[in-house]
Amino acid sequence: MDDCFDDPAGRIEDDATLRAHIGAVSPVVQHKVFDRLDRFCRDFIALSPFLVLASSDGAGGVDASPRGDAPGFVRVLDDRTLLIPDRRGNNRVDSFGNVVASPGIGIVFMVPGINETLRVNGKARVTRDAALLEPSTVQQRPPLTGFLVSVEEAYFHCGKALIRSKLWDPAAQVPRHSFPTLGRIVAEQTRLVDAGEADRNLEEAYRSRLY
Repeated sequence: MDDCFDDPAGRIEDDATLRAHIGAVSPVVQHKVFDRLDRFCRDFIALSPFLVLASSDGAGGVDASPRGDAPGFVRVLDDRTLLIPDRRGNNRVDSFGNVVASPGIGIVFMVPGINETLRVNGKARVTRDAALLEPSTVQQRPPLTGFLVSVEEAYFHCGKALIRSKLWDPAAQVPRHSFPTLGRIVAEQTRLVDAGEADRNLEEAYRSRLY
């Protein structure tokens, strides 16, 4: 990172300085973190059609991947274990590669209309166990792979970010025509395909590769 963007004297580079700058953690915040999924966590996951999964390759490279499906697509196997099925995508498998190299992950579950989120941290491994994945079959297509997550921390996060962003407010939605289509963006960025062709290919991929 270029040093011209901040004064070295203003940087925070150790835990003690960070805590002194931010202040103490309240007892309620400290005690709301559990090492397992209670009934509130289970019910929230059952309602959730969307999550963001963060992972690292262990060498400083990080990735945050959106994942979505019908509400409850993430299965709670027991109070310490989750299964996140993988649906067909672009085959980059960034998150899978990260987990193979370094198992630590963080997950944020969201439920449309609810401003609070559920954060789950733990360790994951990649599974291709057909018997384990079969109950996650959709439209007669079982997932080929999935994440088996061992829960280490689970806690609810207040809704300030979603409230400020008005994420669930229909009036705050951006008109689709105000931003280029993904096909046009890819066409201009790569110079490998015509924008119209890219859009058609993308729409076909959405239809035929939904699962």
